[in-house]
Amino acid sequence: MNRNPSHLIVDNSVVPLSIPRDGRTQVDAPSLARRLAAECIGTALLLAVVVGSAIMADRLAGGNAALALLANGLASSAGLLALLLAFGDVSGAHFNPVVTLSLAWCKQMAMADVVPYIVMQILGAVVGVALAHAMFGLSLLAMATQIHSGANLLLGEFVATFGLIAVGIACSRSRPETAPFAVSAYIAAGYWFTSSSSFANPALTLARTLSASVAGIRMADAASYIVAELLGATAATLLCGWLFDKR
Repeated sequence: MNRNPSHLIVDNSVVPLSIPRDGRTQVDAPSLARRLAAECIGTALLLAVVVGSAIMADRLAGGNAALALLANGLASSAGLLALLLAFGDVSGAHFNPVVTLSLAWCKQMAMADVVPYIVMQILGAVVGVALAHAMFGLSLLAMATQIHSGANLLLGEFVATFGLIAVGIACSRSRPETAPFAVSAYIAAGYWFTSSSSFANPALTLARTLSASVAGIRMADAASYIVAELLGATAATLLCGWLFDKR
């Protein structure tokens, strides 16, 4: 298999061109088992970066919320870029259910792989939260108490997820080599310009309900966040799929 192919990227996803857009897998493509393992490991590391950097920033910022957010955003976006580049050739590096759903809608992956991908993303996200907690001497899993409610925050999540999918589709169809960098840059910006601090990932949102740290979100608020993320991803997939359709 060519180890340096061109890539298609949607949101947090790098899709190797060795997997055709009609969903059929070529002989030299990684097996499903390898792809699922990559999704689980990559998502776990992503959550470890997001949650771990939030905990470290909170401890070191001395109560300066802006400094803590800056540190968390930079670490998260840098970690995402590294993971996109590392795992893209194996699984496509989705690490995000809305990415998987968007790709399936655009016929860039097999529908039969959607549920296994999402299951492994959620599992990996939970493992990543537990790993971050363990590194900082916290209980492996604990129900979150951080309140994230309000229509303005849901609008922020809609915009954050819409933008990620839009950037991914636009770059993958015009300048695919720039997509990992563009997606990571958008994540860094999203920490600052969205009211919700840009979760933009249902697996991440769900796993963060199991963190009593500063990175957590109450279970009562998570469902509405996930709905906003799904709506944002759907809108971006439909609009940008049409806007950047090269047919």
